[in-house]
Order: sequence, then structure tokens, then C-alpha cells
Amino acid sequence: MLGALALALTGCASTVSLDAAQDANDPLCAEVTAYLPQTVAGQERRWTDAQATGAWGDPATIILTCGVTPLGPTTLPCQSAGGVDWVVDDSEAPNYRFTSFGRTPAVQVYLDYESVSSGDALRLLGPLVGKLPQDGECTARPGTE
Repeated sequence: MLGALALALTGCASTVSLDAAQDANDPLCAEVTAYLPQTVAGQERRWTDAQATGAWGDPATIILTCGVTPLGPTTLPCQSAGGVDWVVDDSEAPNYRFTSFGRTPAVQVYLDYESVSSGDALRLLGPLVGKLPQDGECTARPGTE
């Protein structure tokens, strides 16, 4: 819900207003956010007002948040992209939430599927998220069940 609100409210502002995740001050998040690219999936980076976040597009079509609570076991689908396992939540389609799985701290990428594809965004952002310590992996992925 927060992500959808952020996507809706960022159309007119030059800075994207976001809330920092609970563990945004984890020093490992700096290893991700210090290297965020200028463009992702053809979308230009925008300033954000919250620690350990990134946004691209105008209005924001891609939002990254580091320091979210790591996911436990889930029945949501999992896919691998950019060297990272991502749990896919499409309950707010066409906005999709991808949460890194088996990484601490966890990273969430929120995408507007009407503007960008997950493959392009996650392939580019995955290597940054892959810098985070891995403590697990998905056991079931599409086609492996």
C-alpha cells in the first residue's frame, strides 16, 4: 500500500517522498544505495527524502528500499534475477513488489508494470543487492516445483 501511495504522489514533485525501512541505517544498505545507477530500465533517477532508498521515473515507476524486514517462508512465487532470489507479490497489480529473499538486510523493489519490466530492472539492481550477505535461497521457482 505504501508503495502505491508513493507512486501516486510523486508525479508533481521533484523529490520522491518515501518512508525509510526499519533497518535503513544498517551500514550494508549503504553498500547498495551508494552505487545506484542513474538510469534503470530507461527511467531516470530521482532524489528521495528517505535513507537507503532510490527512485526512477517521473512519476516514479521504480522504487527501491533497503532495510525491509527479511521474509520468512512464503507461498508467493520466487524468481532469480541479477544473481538474487526475489519473492514476487502481484497483489497490487499492475504494481509489483519484489523482495530479496535470503539476504539481510532485505531489499524491496516496487515496479509499475505498465511502464517497466521486472527483468530489466532486477537484472541491473540485482548485482547491487547481491553485495548483501546471503543466508538463504528460494527452494521453489517456477518450473522447478
